[in-house]
Amino acid sequence: MTALGRATLSSALGSALLSLAWPATADELVIRRAGAHPDYVFEAEPHLVLGFIDPPGPDVDEDFGIGPGFRGTIKIVDNGFVPSINNSVGIGFGLDWVRYANVRRCHAGPNGVCEIFGQDVNYFWIPVVLQWNFWLSEQWSVFGEPGAAFRIVDPGDDKVQFIVLYAGGRWHFSDRMTLTMRAGYPTFSVGVSFLL
Repeated sequence: MTALGRATLSSALGSALLSLAWPATADELVIRRAGAHPDYVFEAEPHLVLGFIDPPGPDVDEDFGIGPGFRGTIKIVDNGFVPSINNSVGIGFGLDWVRYANVRRCHAGPNGVCEIFGQDVNYFWIPVVLQWNFWLSEQWSVFGEPGAAFRIVDPGDDKVQFIVLYAGGRWHFSDRMTLTMRAGYPTFSVGVSFLL
């Protein structure tokens, strides 16, 4: 095949692929249009919880835990703290289970010497947060979540964790469903939100 034939074939294949491509659409900014977000009362979010940092509480010498979780958020203010922008406020609550496998833990032995052994440790977090949403565009929103959580550790100590802090974002792939990512202290999560 000659160079001209290869160029013609490449051009024809490229044109065929472009004709099959999805039409391009612009994502419209809505942050300055107060109230221009989905009309919902409750956000249900099942997610996967990732523990990338050492958890607070018992001495856990482990950097990674994983488990399932759920967050529910009730919208309490449709047009939030700043009435001139597109924002809303909700109260979030949930349950996250993070399992740290074969954790090395130190316990004082009979002679006061540290004995290290492998053990699975389960963390259960019951957070209550204030969720402040900012609806940036038709496809993207972000939020901040300060709050507190009750921590249950098996085996270990149970107590209230007075400061939990998260920041997250949502990619709205439909009017009522989003891919939701959350990063913060003490865990990270990725899941799907249903705006009901």
